[in-house]
Formats: sequence, C-alpha cells, structure tokens
Amino acid sequence: MSKRIGILTGGGDCPGLNAVIRAVVRKSVLKYDYQVLGILKGWLGLMEYGLTEELNLDKVSGIIHRGGTILKTSRTNPFKEKDGVKRIIEKVRALELSAIIAVGGEDTLGVAAKLAEEGVEVVGVPKTIDNDIWGTDYTFGFDTSVNIAMDAIDRIHTTAESHNRVMVVEVMGRHTGWIAIEAGIAGGADFILIPEKPVDLHKVCEAICKRHERRRDFSIVVVAEGAKITTPDNGTTKEVEVVQNEEKDSFGHVRLGGIGKVLATEIQKRTGFETRFVILGYVQRGGTPTAFDRMLGTRFGVAAVDLVHRGEFGKMVTLEGNKIGSITLKEATSKTKRIDDELYEIAQVFFG
Repeated sequence: MSKRIGILTGGGDCPGLNAVIRAVVRKSVLKYDYQVLGILKGWLGLMEYGLTEELNLDKVSGIIHRGGTILKTSRTNPFKEKDGVKRIIEKVRALELSAIIAVGGEDTLGVAAKLAEEGVEVVGVPKTIDNDIWGTDYTFGFDTSVNIAMDAIDRIHTTAESHNRVMVVEVMGRHTGWIAIEAGIAGGADFILIPEKPVDLHKVCEAICKRHERRRDFSIVVVAEGAKITTPDNGTTKEVEVVQNEEKDSFGHVRLGGIGKVLATEIQKRTGFETRFVILGYVQRGGTPTAFDRMLGTRFGVAAVDLVHRGEFGKMVTLEGNKIGSITLKEATSKTKRIDDELYEIAQVFFG
C-alpha cells in the first residue's frame, strides 16, 4: 500500500474540524509513517483542481482550538458534474493516494459512499452540528452549537421578561430538531418546535395564552429552521415548510430559514402579545469548539487512520456510548437519525 493518504472537509464548516485534521496527521506520521495530503475545498478541490497541500506536524500545530477548517470547504457533488467521478478517480491515481479520509455530513459522506462503490478507497468521519447522521450517538460540532444556542436563549430571557414579550428563537436543523430540543430544554424554553413533529400553530398560540393567564407574562419559543406548521387544506391537513429560496443546490436542498419570522408574526396577530424573533444562523457553527468536540474530533481522526491502516475502506467511524466503532458508509447514509418520542416527551414536560 502507498504511504500517502488524503484528507478533505466538505459541506458546512463546523467546530472540531481542525481537531480531526490534527489527529489524522499526528497518528499517520508518528504511528504509521504515512504522508498526508490535505485536499483543499472538499470534493471540488480534488475534482476540479487537484489542489493539495502536504500536512506535516508543523502545519497542524496549534490548530485544535480554531473553528472552521484549515483545508477550506465547499458543497460540491461530483455525481452532478460532467465526468466528475472520472476526474476524481484520475486525480486519486495521479496523486498516488492509497486512501481518502472524507470529513463531512450527509452529503459529503453520501458522495464517499458512492465513490466506495466505484472502487475508491475511502473512510468517512461524521461531521455536522445537526447531529443527524445515522449510526453515531454524537457528531462533533453539535455540542458547541448547542452551547452557543443555549447561551443565546439565556440572554434572550432577560429581554422577554423585562418587556413582557414572546421571543421566538430560530436555530439550525434542516431535517431534525436535535439542536432545538437540547438547547431549548437546557435554556428553559417554554415551547420547542422541531421537524419531526409538525405543529398546529393554533395550539401553540392557545398554550401561550394559557401561560400568560397564569401570570407568566413572557414566553420563549425555540424553533428549528426545518420545523413544519400544519394548516387546514380542503378538509385535510397540510404541512408547510418555510424556505428562503426554492432554488436547489447540487444535493437537491432548498435554502431553509425564516420560520422564526413567520411564527412571530402569526403569534402576535393571533394572541395580541408583543412578539419578536431572533435567527441565530451561522453564529451557531462558528468559533472555538468545546472540550467535548475537540476530544470527539480527535478520537474520530485517530480512528479513521486506524481504519485506513487495517484496510477497512467504505466505513465511517462512530461513537457508540463512549466507545469508538464503525459502520459502513452505505448504512450511515441510508437514513437520518431523528428525535425519538421519549426525548420529545421529556421536552413536553416543560411546555407552557
């Protein structure tokens, strides 16, 4: 086997990415005497440019506390580009890479799973602040994001209480409500709306009114960007998803966001209570990673190199309880990890 491996980061940036890169380089160089090439700009860098940078111990020194990724990133689907897969395979051969470690979320890992079926020797590392990748209990970046959102909710409480307002806090979460649930519970939210549980807006407003009747004259509503509102539609119920833009990216996603504003407008109109909204947006995935995310990213990076060394390609590293494991990329990308009823029932205890 060649002594050269590549590593790339794809999709959205995420706290803990540099911890993974650092761990991959140190384990590769110090344990197995591998050369590590950093592939810039994710799959785009490999497909279009073949942009690489040799990563040695000096290059990764002092990066564990930094947010973002020193390798840059992009949202690129080579399977949607002309000869994209062919170009990647050619670049892998030209660079004499024995393996690629792909660090990313559902889209980046979905590409990795398909490339594995094409014969590319690839190992995956799960990365997403949404914590929605199947087969792993946690993904790095999630803990940092939850703590940032919780801190924001704590601060918004003071304004809500001082002005007797309803405050709607919109957090990230395209398909799942992990950030909304955990940050909402920890931040003392009065209502939490998530994609897994479409909600009747009338019932939310009714609950807010009852809460205010109990002399609790302010409320905090936390909503995931992908949450759906149910509305009557010719005798049936229709689920409505709020989007910023109907245009789809190369992975078929529309740009979500704006449900916080819609909710705030409707709540004020239906209840008469002064209502404001806050969209946390990109602040949730920027900045310094927590200790948990630095540790998990480090453990994932080390484990990914071990998978490469053992020739266990087509797999993704996982956290199962407190143990590092692995599953196939095909299984990891076959479905989404959603909020279960038990956790949602816990959240409901604190509604209203």
